[in-house]
Amino acid sequence: MAGSEGHDCATKPPHNGPSDPARTAASPGGPGTSGTGADTGAPASGVPLHAPVVDWFAEHARDLPWRRPEAGAWGVMVSEFMLQQTPVSRVLPVYEQWLARWPRPADLAAEAPGEAVRAWGRLGYPRRALRLHGAAAAITERHGGDVPSDHAQLLALPGIGEYTAAAVASFAYGQRHAVLDTNVRRVLARAVTGVQYPPNATTAAERKLARALLPDDEAEAARWAAASMELGALVCTAKNESCHRCPIAGRCAWRLAGKPAHDGPPRRGQTYAGTDRQVRGRLLAVLREQPGPVPQAALDQVWHEPVQRARALDGLVADGLVEPLADGLYRLPLG
Repeated sequence: MAGSEGHDCATKPPHNGPSDPARTAASPGGPGTSGTGADTGAPASGVPLHAPVVDWFAEHARDLPWRRPEAGAWGVMVSEFMLQQTPVSRVLPVYEQWLARWPRPADLAAEAPGEAVRAWGRLGYPRRALRLHGAAAAITERHGGDVPSDHAQLLALPGIGEYTAAAVASFAYGQRHAVLDTNVRRVLARAVTGVQYPPNATTAAERKLARALLPDDEAEAARWAAASMELGALVCTAKNESCHRCPIAGRCAWRLAGKPAHDGPPRRGQTYAGTDRQVRGRLLAVLREQPGPVPQAALDQVWHEPVQRARALDGLVADGLVEPLADGLYRLPLG
């Protein structure tokens, strides 16, 4: 998303992309077989990696609703918004309910943005719901209700950042784009550059590497994007990686180097208990459960510390997630 492109959910899967693309056979040897990149130590070609990972994906990819042909580009886009920083198990029921209620962007755009926040439930980071509603409205107004296939048009939608635009173009339309979420970044960091974890924020060097590794064929590139992401989600995980199940373990630079420990900046951890995020979640839960405005007194019951509670409520108002009314009433936004 714009301003929050960190797609760091370790279980984020992609759409399968085009089925059964032609593949170039992998050449023997490790990552350096085809030569090295000037800045990253990466192979000039990703051919040794492509076929093993794509073949593994063909056998082990999870059957998820946004991967099925009937999901369409809108289903892929909804999944991309929901799966940012949120596990698949939590997303699945909300995704199904969302698409049943709003099967097309125009259906969502016709509703008040507060209804998107209400339907978002407990997925967390509810500003994603507002951004998805905004994107749906723009798709309806600018593109006749159809999710555009052009990368630049996707990127121009409100709430869409580089990652989401590339993911939708690749997973929904089978185009050739570097799709860099945390799973892919971790796979490339280990298999190609030989380090345990990628940097905390995506770097220009990572983008250059990902582009250099893309297969030339569009369908194959889309399949590679999906397969490398799934490999990071299921096998090359942040903790307790399963190298014995990895199709490129014999080519992995990090494994071949003896799995050296991470020596970069401390990895960011996420806390929740006692934070403003927790307070915001409790306040929104009260508002979601009521069809109409909620009095201040009802919101005061959700958290014992008044300063933090007031700060969290002010933040929700500033983010457009809550609308203050007269007489100390609050509601989800109407527009």
